[in-house]
Amino acid sequence: MPARPPKEAGGAKPPPKPCPVCGKPADPATLPFCSKRCRDVDLNRWLSGTYVIPGRPTDPEDAE
Repeated sequence: MPARPPKEAGGAKPPPKPCPVCGKPADPATLPFCSKRCRDVDLNRWLSGTYVIPGRPTDPEDAE
């Protein structure tokens, strides 16, 4: 028996999520951002160290 694709509830797409930088509606061409500018602002924040993913503390004995 072939698998059927899931049915969409109501047939309408949910509204796009807001841009994580400025809060405006996201543009499909630059998802999840609203513009190239906001996409570049986010990239700069990652490259400059504004966004940091914390890791577990290292033990000096583990370094050896």
